[in-house]
Amino acid sequence: MKFKKLKQKRWVMILGSTYVLILICFAVWMVFFDTNSYFIHKELDEDIEALEENKEFYKAEIEKDKVFLDKMKDSNEIEKYAREKYYLKKEGEEIFIIENQDSLK
Repeated sequence: MKFKKLKQKRWVMILGSTYVLILICFAVWMVFFDTNSYFIHKELDEDIEALEENKEFYKAEIEKDKVFLDKMKDSNEIEKYAREKYYLKKEGEEIFIIENQDSLK
């Protein structure tokens, strides 16, 4: 008796329709289980954003390196860089490295 009353309600008749059931199953399939589901698209969008951030970082690094390479075209700058970075010296020259107490471990 209760089942007949429930079956006669409008929302049960609409949701019980074959077309609506198929549409609901299709929507659930597309959102959760399909290879192009919403969650996979969300994950791919996050990956794209991370890659774009990396792209911007590397573009900035390339610009820094270009400036450095332009600076290194001068022979005096090359010598200065080699002396400061790699402690290179000329023949017969002595180098003294002075470190502050706070720079030591």
